[in-house]
Amino acid sequence: MKKYTFFLLLLFFFPSTNVVSQPVRIAILSDIHYLSPEIAQPGAALEKYETATGRNLSDLHAVLDKTLAEIEAAGTDILLITGDITNHGEKQSHIDFTKKLYPLQQRGMRIQVIPGNHDINIPDSRAYIGEIPAPAQSISAKEFPEIYGPFGYNGALKLDTASLSYLAEINENTWLLCFDTNRYAEHKTTSVSGGRILPSTMNWALDILRKAKAKNVTVLGMMHHGIVEHMPYQATFFPGHILENWESAAGILAAAGLKIVFTGHFHSNDITQFTGSAENILYDVETGSLSQYPFPYRLITLDSTSLSIDTRFIESVPGTAGLQDKYRKTTESIIRRGVRARLQQTGIPFADDAREALVELLTGLNVLHLKGDEVLDEGMLRSIQQFAEVMDDENFDINSFQLDFPPADNKLKINLK
Repeated sequence: MKKYTFFLLLLFFFPSTNVVSQPVRIAILSDIHYLSPEIAQPGAALEKYETATGRNLSDLHAVLDKTLAEIEAAGTDILLITGDITNHGEKQSHIDFTKKLYPLQQRGMRIQVIPGNHDINIPDSRAYIGEIPAPAQSISAKEFPEIYGPFGYNGALKLDTASLSYLAEINENTWLLCFDTNRYAEHKTTSVSGGRILPSTMNWALDILRKAKAKNVTVLGMMHHGIVEHMPYQATFFPGHILENWESAAGILAAAGLKIVFTGHFHSNDITQFTGSAENILYDVETGSLSQYPFPYRLITLDSTSLSIDTRFIESVPGTAGLQDKYRKTTESIIRRGVRARLQQTGIPFADDAREALVELLTGLNVLHLKGDEVLDEGMLRSIQQFAEVMDDENFDINSFQLDFPPADNKLKINLK
């Protein structure tokens, strides 16, 4: 009996070189744009806001609650939130949003957040009570890690001194490098949409990546802004939705060993990849906004050699059974209105038929891009072909038209080794 007792003690006290970490279950949310009911109450101001944005506050709160319940039911170990937590930086929204997180944390879920461009130092934050919107208190860069201390900052392995970037541990073999890419110090009248990585923050991150390589630790990244283009000419037509000098930043980080970055900001569900000069591949895993169609969140399984991504969509909430259909139509209408306005701003003298063809084309492409894994139906193909004909583009080939960059957007396995 004594020898068996000694053998059991050896099992407990001597580490095995063949121990394999258990898979980690990760959930990702982005662009929640939470607006606290304390500063958004029924009345003309809120009604006008909901009409302009297409967001019904009651529906959105129900979507958030259902999403958090589903994430917990899935056995999630870690929840990542990639910025734009609040509607427009309201302090009350930040405070009340943390009240959604504390119960999850108390039941064992770890939570890591990073700010977005709508979260800090917002000069035009508003409360929607009564007849007209009124100024609402925002928060400073100093207050953000105080409010969200339990959700990343207090337990960080390392904090950046130049920004709100930090390093967290997922497990003994994996770190999470959380980048603050926002420009809130530049906010004067409203938020700045574009993002960048400060030179000192980049040096800080590269030092971490060097140390991780020496320790054979895998590093995953998280930031609000996209680090890789997700559609043709995104940096040209939507410069505020991707990092400044994105090719340089992506190339530097890919060469340093960063393989995956979780992002948001563009409100689309899309995954794209960047191949650096040394054939290093960097994946930008962008998660769409939980505040609009198609209400996505991601569930990820991380093991020692790979990362498997699955995507879920909220289909219904109490009182709104056809959530997807309702908000697809609303989103389509808002996008169409925005496309018309943007075309008008270009000053290009389109003929009426060319303008209408382009409006329908761009509206359709945008709606498809929101959900990911874009498949062009016959109506879309007709719109593309019609626009090419109106523009007298003799070289246009519908068979070579590429809307969605590889790889797949909603279900994907990425090898880490």
